[in-house]
Amino acid sequence: MNLKSCLAALTTALLACRAAADPAITIHADQPGAAINPAMWGAFFEDINFGADGGLYAELVKNRGFEFPDPLMGWTKISPSLAKGELSVRTDGPFDAKNPHYVRLQSAGSAPFGLSNEGFRGMGVTRDETYDFSARVRLVDGNPTLRLQLYGGDGSLLDSVDVTNLAGGWQKYTAVLHPNDTDPKARLAVLVLGSGTVDVDFISLFPRHTWKNRPGGLRADMVQALADLHPGFLRFPGGCIVEGSVLERRYQWKNTIGPVEERPLLINRWNYEFLHRPTPDYFQSFGLGFFEFFQMCEDIGSQPLPILNCGMACQFNSGELCPVDQLEPYIQDALDLIEFANGPVDSVWGAKRAALGHPEPFHLKLLGVGNEQWGQQYIDRYTKFAAAIKAKYPEVQLVSAAGPDPGDKRFKFAWAKLRELHADIIDEHCYAKPEWFFENTHRYDKYDRTGPKVFMGEYAAQSVAIVSTKNRNTLQCALSEAAYLTGLERNGDVVRMASYAPLYANTEAWQWTPDLIWVDSLNVCRTANYYVQQLYSCNRGDVVLPVNCDGVTRSSAGAESLYASATRDNTAGEIILKVVNPGAAAATVGIHLDGVAQVDPAAIATVVTGHSSDDFNTINHKEKVTPVTSQLDNAAANFSYPFAPRSVTVLRIKAH
Repeated sequence: MNLKSCLAALTTALLACRAAADPAITIHADQPGAAINPAMWGAFFEDINFGADGGLYAELVKNRGFEFPDPLMGWTKISPSLAKGELSVRTDGPFDAKNPHYVRLQSAGSAPFGLSNEGFRGMGVTRDETYDFSARVRLVDGNPTLRLQLYGGDGSLLDSVDVTNLAGGWQKYTAVLHPNDTDPKARLAVLVLGSGTVDVDFISLFPRHTWKNRPGGLRADMVQALADLHPGFLRFPGGCIVEGSVLERRYQWKNTIGPVEERPLLINRWNYEFLHRPTPDYFQSFGLGFFEFFQMCEDIGSQPLPILNCGMACQFNSGELCPVDQLEPYIQDALDLIEFANGPVDSVWGAKRAALGHPEPFHLKLLGVGNEQWGQQYIDRYTKFAAAIKAKYPEVQLVSAAGPDPGDKRFKFAWAKLRELHADIIDEHCYAKPEWFFENTHRYDKYDRTGPKVFMGEYAAQSVAIVSTKNRNTLQCALSEAAYLTGLERNGDVVRMASYAPLYANTEAWQWTPDLIWVDSLNVCRTANYYVQQLYSCNRGDVVLPVNCDGVTRSSAGAESLYASATRDNTAGEIILKVVNPGAAAATVGIHLDGVAQVDPAAIATVVTGHSSDDFNTINHKEKVTPVTSQLDNAAANFSYPFAPRSVTVLRIKAH
């Protein structure tokens, strides 16, 4: 090699070293790009992991109507040695014909006799809080008293109250309990005192303090955690439960509205899906039904995105199909749902909404046709749905399915067909190792800008493997998702919506991990992944700003040493820069704001990081990974910022 070549090689090497040591991010603030969907970052609720019953729905009594296949599942007969009585499950002369089972308690009066409910892996009760008991009761003979008692997990009596003056014929009786201690494993006893026979049904216990203090409502701390995400939309009710393992077990929204006592029970698909995580007591009472979903969306300022069955059972199970020429009931359900959500009070389904206490429309703009279907059989059914819905409600945007994988043959087939059909929005799903998310941040850079838009409807990094029980909500997973979201944000003209999945999981009754929010009977744990989602949804911005990253290294697979995206908040007059540093060392980066006339030196930095990439939050250690906010005083058109190792950082910079 001659001297000239050596000098050239040395210069190149020095420049490469300098670039690696001093990366730089340039934001072209005077070149705003695509407008970002105000509902870009959302949430996806599925009744998995005891997400509804035993979770978001605040009912503490499991199998309150004795309608499980084993009518006494969740219940234990209470019969002390001196007690003489009989307990039987009956169906003659029920309180409600749709839920015909009830329990008859016959006591000789020698000692208290009855039954006890264990709740959903225990009832979480709080000291001196108010709990409302109710039940349908019918006196058959005698003049007994009904005694209600709360016991702690250690057997200590937390409170007791008597219900007297029982009468013949089904009547609703209520009482109030105030536990004298906090207990995560309490249980409720319903006892007959004195000689007589009593029928009991629909035994219920609710905390008085629910979300917005609605009687029989939702668990306040769980909804608050969702509200704090500020999701632009909420997709519900699933997920695979929309499909059902067979069509008879599909989710039917019309069964979920009206008096809760009349909503028929349905076995949850996740009751029996996994041999390694069986959950035989997992059923859907539909106390959390479609009206409650719409109401919750309105409460937290999210657009509702209901998903409906398209005449296909889950293709991972039976794959049962409704014949295309028999789809009318399924399609009519979709049309009726839109009328229920948006119709005037003098329409059939608008009147039903008004009768539930909401005469104003819910302003439904989005509707999903099927969940995760694939193949020609899905295209055939989607085509029928789209034609009928668009003919009557052209303003409603339809979300269509592209299967469970983000790039296999099923996915490519669906995209080609749906593009021909001019579909509105295509739902893409991806569960993969963190490496996939780090390596695919440029996935949407080359998508057709004139074709269907993208809804990244289900995604989550899996720390070990898909369906592994060893998966954890590690900081590394959260960092990979944050990196991936820079690519979604940068392509906001194509990717219009995104949501992590699943949303909730009960620490003692889960089927799938990782999950965004973990709960037990008394506590809520927000994960590292939660804080990443929150950073994006609370720092959305209105338009995309072009970003150039210099001095950033890239592996052969596409993983980068630094990830960045930027938007502008027009109302606040702020540039919002999001940067992910997945490395184990801090990175001091030069930040250049092109096209700005003035910069306020006071800027806000919010950082999510941890001591190790394997860190994850738990119920007992909730703050291993949390956001920290601080103020800068050196922001300028050109300044440097030290991005912490293993971090996601949001900088909000006022610039004119």
